[in-house]
Amino acid sequence: MSATLSYEDAVDLLDADHKLAQKLFLDYQALCDDGAPSKDRQKLALKICQDLTVHTQIEEEIFYPRVRAGIQDDPLMEEALQEHAEAKATIARIQGMAPSEAGYDEAVMQLSQAIMDHVMEEREQIFLKARYSTVDLRGMVPELYARKKELQGGKPAPTPAGKKKVTS
Repeated sequence: MSATLSYEDAVDLLDADHKLAQKLFLDYQALCDDGAPSKDRQKLALKICQDLTVHTQIEEEIFYPRVRAGIQDDPLMEEALQEHAEAKATIARIQGMAPSEAGYDEAVMQLSQAIMDHVMEEREQIFLKARYSTVDLRGMVPELYARKKELQGGKPAPTPAGKKKVTS
């Protein structure tokens, strides 16, 4: 069975990422609570940052533009993009810090709080509105999944027949 078939729609795929992020942030907090070495905390923090970078990119490239057109709520979508920009700034700060540096753990936990707030807003507003719109959320799954795998370093996503592959 294809992994893309395990998702009911695009919202399920994206929310699976949200649930994984929440678990990873809890794991990070546990490492802090247990006094784990800074290198162990850094390894997990960098995984979190990479996962969130991929997630925000697939949302911005594929999901958000289609949902924006479908729900006709530009202020809501602009707010989500602003929250992504703030998360990216925090991710860049974490990636530029040494794990032993003062404020490293606080920066990761600040990212955690910002992401959890964003997730709640997405679930309660964007995802809900998307599900009640005419946006083809089921049809978006293979494209989101393929792009996610491509960004994670897997095989490049195949270009659907009749479409030009966009390179950045």
